[in-house]
This record gives sequence, structure tokens and C-alpha cells, in this order.
Amino acid sequence: MKNSVTPASDNQDESALHLHPVHRDINNRREIFGWIMYDWANSAFYTTVVGALFGDYLTYLAQRAVGENGTVLSFGPLGAVTAKSLSTFAVSASVFLQIFILPILGALGDYSDLKKRLMQVFCYMGVAATCSLFFLQEGWHLFGAAMFIFANVSYGASIVFYNAYLPEITTEDQRDKVSSRGFAFGYLGGGLLLALNLIMVQGAGLFGMSKLMAVRLSLLSAGIWWGGFAVFTFSLLKRRPAPRKLPKNRSYLTIGFTEIGSTFKELLRLRYTLRYLIGYLTYNDGIQTVIGAAGVFLGQELFRARGMETPPSFLLSIFLMVQFVAFFGALLFERIARWLGTKSAIIISLVIWAGIVIYAYSMLSTMNEAWIMGGLIAIVLGGSQALSRSLFSRMIPEGREASFFGIYEVSERGTSWIGPLVFSIVVARTGSYRQALLSLIFFFIAGLLILLFTDTNRAVHEAGNYLPEEIEGKAKAESS
Repeated sequence: MKNSVTPASDNQDESALHLHPVHRDINNRREIFGWIMYDWANSAFYTTVVGALFGDYLTYLAQRAVGENGTVLSFGPLGAVTAKSLSTFAVSASVFLQIFILPILGALGDYSDLKKRLMQVFCYMGVAATCSLFFLQEGWHLFGAAMFIFANVSYGASIVFYNAYLPEITTEDQRDKVSSRGFAFGYLGGGLLLALNLIMVQGAGLFGMSKLMAVRLSLLSAGIWWGGFAVFTFSLLKRRPAPRKLPKNRSYLTIGFTEIGSTFKELLRLRYTLRYLIGYLTYNDGIQTVIGAAGVFLGQELFRARGMETPPSFLLSIFLMVQFVAFFGALLFERIARWLGTKSAIIISLVIWAGIVIYAYSMLSTMNEAWIMGGLIAIVLGGSQALSRSLFSRMIPEGREASFFGIYEVSERGTSWIGPLVFSIVVARTGSYRQALLSLIFFFIAGLLILLFTDTNRAVHEAGNYLPEEIEGKAKAESS
């Protein structure tokens, strides 16, 4: 438990330590189940909308309006957004907004007991925006991009507070397991909804609707699923006291703005945590861009480049497979982390990610090869993200969980900035999705090298926290 043992690098008197109020009820199974259920709920947005359908459907509508790679938005000398780059531009725009919004919200979460309430507000704002995608049809591609931006910003904001709960409801030795199970059940929940959507899209004619209507209903279902299952989370997750006391000369309206500088100053002091965060933001930007662009990449390279329409059922089938295999992949990498260490497990996953990019660029040309790529992605997807989250949670000083995760979330699931921007620029200038995908290998190699030369154990100790083995050793000593 945080501050329940003393790191070897500290000389504190262990008897002088005391539990923070938010840690008096920890490793509670009901609350952990409620926390995991939010991954089950929000993964519907991440899989059905971000991963499987939205990008390709929005690109199709934009191309119907302005041609294969016509201009959708022009920014003069700064360039233009084309039909092919509209979906990745929407992702980039949403994350650009999050860069300014999420750290402010994170600081607010650390100074108030509103973390649960704010998580609810942004959850259902995102749900509303996702449900509005049902109205996305020909001529409405800019409306669709705007609603997606609103939904993705709300999604990211809710995840800031969701992630900040992880160090408050678990001890360090339980983080990898709980974080991995959250991702695993998220993939399972998202996969079940994708299965239902696959049935609806494939049998659209039997249900008396067009395939495009089936896609629109699938987008709607993601919002309903997200909002519906989130009810379980908010009924089980406890409202916890503010980790930090609000200064007398500050208010809840201003504390978020004034604390940003303090958070970054703390990050500069924790240089190994900062180095890890830079590495994570780098490689996860690549991961998120691959996931966000995969549907468009497959649709364009395997079908539209050959004069054929993309069968929505094919994309749904690929992502459905990814969801169910990723469930086992997340649990597998939790085991690898237990055997080799969390950092080593993440490094292994990044080597595989780099191989996936090379494979897609140089070899992928058939539907069977697309299935192979999907399988490889599924194996490493959950593990790389779940373990990155749990490792970072150990590097956060007590009382700054939401503030630090406000920065972390800039490149968490469904959000990335530089990767989609690079991808969209390469597509706009070359017209080649393969060239754009290959450019992402930089993010995996650079992130891997930064992580490789980061002393993560020292980062944990510098933050005043403890390694899982130290917690386990203390527990065994106390029980003997």
C-alpha cells in the first residue's frame, strides 16, 4: 500500500507514516469490479466508433461530397484537410483540445471530492455526442467530424478521472492485475457489441434496412452501451475525499489553471517519471494511430484502390476478432510482466508493434493477410496499454493522481495527436496509406529506446512509492 513501507532509498521513520484517508478502503472487490465495468462500458466507443466504423464511414461520405481526395477544409498556406485525411484530422483536433483541457481537469480532481461527479458528467456528454452520430449521412461529414471531436474530448476527460482511481483502490502489487483485467474485460465487452453490430450489418437486408443505416445504428448502439453499463460503475465506485486541501486563496474554478505549472514543476523534479512519460507518449501515439487508421487503411488498400466498395462486415469481423483475442492477450502480458517484469513486457510488445507496421507496409495485400495483421495487433494491444498504465500509476506522488493522469491521457486509448497528424500529412501529400503507416515506425522505435534507458524502479522510488515485490515482501514479513 502506498506509504505503508519505506523504499530502500528513503530514511523515513516507518512509525511516523500514516495512511491517507483515501486509502483506508483499498483492494475492495466490489469497487474494483465497478472500476473494471467502466472499461467494459466505454470500450464500445473505442472499438465500434474509433476503431471499426467511424473513420471509414466518414471518409466514404467525404469522398462522396468532394471526390476521392478532394479538399474538405482549406487552411491556406498551412495546408488542407482532404477527404482521405478528414478522419485522422478529427482525431488530431480532438487531442489538440485535450492538451489544454485534461491537465486542468486533472488538477481539479486532486483538489476536490468531485472526481466521481466529473467522471459522470463527461461520460454522459460523450454518450450524447456518440449517439448523435446516428444522424451522420451524405452531406453531413463536417457535422460528423465535429461530433466525433466532442465525443473524443469527453471520453478522454472521463478517462482522466477513471485512471486516477486506480492508485486509490489498489495497492502497488495489484496494479498490473487490475489494470490488465480492466483492459481485458473492456475488449470482451466491446467485442460482444461488435458481434451484435456484425449480425446487424451482415443481415441488413433481412432487417429491412440498408448497410449504411446498419452502420449508423451501430454508431448509436456504441453510445447506448457506454452510457448503460456506466451505471454499474457509478453505483459501485465510491466518492472519495479530496487528496489535497484547496489553498485558501484559490477556488475550484481557478485551481485547475494555477496548478498546471506546479504539476509540470513536479514532473521536472521527478526526472525518471518524466522520461518514462515522454517515452509512453511517443510509442502510444503510434499505437493509437495504427488503431484509429486501421479501418481506413484496410478499406482503401484492399478495396477502394481496386475500384470496390469496402464491405462494412469485413471491417467489423476483423475488429471483432481483435477484441476477443485481445482479451487473452492482455491476460497473457500480465503473466509475462509477472515473470520478466513490467518494463520488459512492455518492451517485448513494442518490438512486435514495429514488426506489425513493417508487415502492413511491405506484405499486406489480401484479406487473409489482413486477418494475420489483426491477430498480431490483438496479442499486444491490451498488454502494452494496461501495463503502461499500471507502471505509470506507481510513479505518481500521492495526491497528484488526477493531475498526472491528465497529462498521461493526452495519448491514452482513443487519443493521440502527433501520430494522426503525421499520418494525415503523409496521406495528403503522397496519396499513399502505406507510406503513411510506415512513417509510424518512428514512434515505436523512439519510444522503445526511451523506455529502455529509463530506470523505472528509480522513478517509482523517487515518487515515494514501492515496487510490487517490496509490497509482497512486507506482507509476507507481517504474516510470518
